[in-house]
Amino acid sequence: MELIALLSTGKGTWAQVSGLMKHGEWDKIIVLGGDFAKDFKHDKEFEFIKIDLDKKIKDLKEDFMDKLKGKISGTEVALSIASGDGKEHMSLISALINLPVGIRFAALTKDGVIDL
Repeated sequence: MELIALLSTGKGTWAQVSGLMKHGEWDKIIVLGGDFAKDFKHDKEFEFIKIDLDKKIKDLKEDFMDKLKGKISGTEVALSIASGDGKEHMSLISALINLPVGIRFAALTKDGVIDL
C-alpha cells in the first residue's frame, strides 16, 4: 500500500510522519507539503510534492488532485493527516476521494502502525 502524508506547519508533527515511514511497510511514499516542508529528510525513499497550502480550499483541493493524478497505482492509500489544519485535511481527503482512491487513515502508536 502507498502512504500519502501531509506535512504542514509545526515540525513536532513531522515525527509522526517520520515514524510511519520508518515502521510501516510501504510500496511507495508520497509526502505533500509547503515550501518549508522541502527540508524534511528521511532514510527511506519518498517523493516530495510541493503544494501552496495558502490557497483557498477549492483551489487547494484542485492542486492536490492535479499533483497526485497518475502517482497512485493502487485503489487504496494509507493517509496521514497528523500534520496540518482542517482546510488542508478536507482538501486532501476530497482530492483523494475524487481521483478516486480509497483511504485508510494510518497512525503510529506505541504498538506500531495502525489503521484507523
